[in-house]
Amino acid sequence: MDSPKINPYLVLLIGVISISTSAIFVKLASAPSGIIAFYRLFFTVLFMFPLFIYKYVSELKLISKKDWLFSVISGVFLAFHFILWFESLRFTSVASSTVLVTLQPLFAFIGSYLFFKEVFSGKALLSSVLAIGGSVLISWGDFYVSGTALYGDLLALIACALVTVYFMFGQAVRKRISLITYTFVVYSISTVTLFIYVLLKGESLFPYSSSDWVYFILLAIFPTLLGHSLFNWSLKWLNTSTISMAILLEPVGAGIMAYFLFQETISLTQAAGGLIVISGIMFFLLDEKRMNIKKKPSFKNDLVNNERK
Repeated sequence: MDSPKINPYLVLLIGVISISTSAIFVKLASAPSGIIAFYRLFFTVLFMFPLFIYKYVSELKLISKKDWLFSVISGVFLAFHFILWFESLRFTSVASSTVLVTLQPLFAFIGSYLFFKEVFSGKALLSSVLAIGGSVLISWGDFYVSGTALYGDLLALIACALVTVYFMFGQAVRKRISLITYTFVVYSISTVTLFIYVLLKGESLFPYSSSDWVYFILLAIFPTLLGHSLFNWSLKWLNTSTISMAILLEPVGAGIMAYFLFQETISLTQAAGGLIVISGIMFFLLDEKRMNIKKKPSFKNDLVNNERK
């Protein structure tokens, strides 16, 4: 496999910063959650359409049936991830929902082992436990027990599992399909799925305030085009577990932004949790990088040589 021209870990960091804006824009918007999710993906596809038609549309006929299937599954799971996550915010606290939805390593490790036979060192597993523990510590004071809160927490946890599946299927496809083509196909499928959802829910597509339209567009640009798309780019060079670990930084980034934008206070416990998350992720990435250096390159059944950059 060719070496990337840009450090994938730097790209991953930019992606994490970008997706950290998601909760901020969703909190600022007043539209129903299904509408927010739909327009987030709709504007993303709209912005990508000219470039895709101009340069990449011919690649559609080169996509295999298996990759089409995986792309459809990936797109549908991404759509329902947004639906369940935004719905969870109606029943539980923002902190609880955000932390639970970013606990992707729990599912990524299991899925990567079962489907991709990835083996993780004891140091990597210990680092992940440390990072997850720090993530829970961030919102420890916001967890509370009630029927509706537990229901919201469950929705967030399911949303976490769904986005992990989205990345896992994307990992399989992304190595054979260019970034623009893959993301355009997946986001288009998600948009259609969300459109059907809002119709079934009876939610109106308009009118909404001018500020809501601005937030829809910002959600498309930052957490989606810069966030998820950069993650999809990283899937060529990094595994799902590494990306899932990095996403644990989202509550940290969102908390810092909320501090400056909404004057939300950061408690000593939250600050300590943030430092623990960052430490755990750094240890994990350093161990994962050392493991990659030790690996000998194998070109057996390598399909990546035919990939279009």
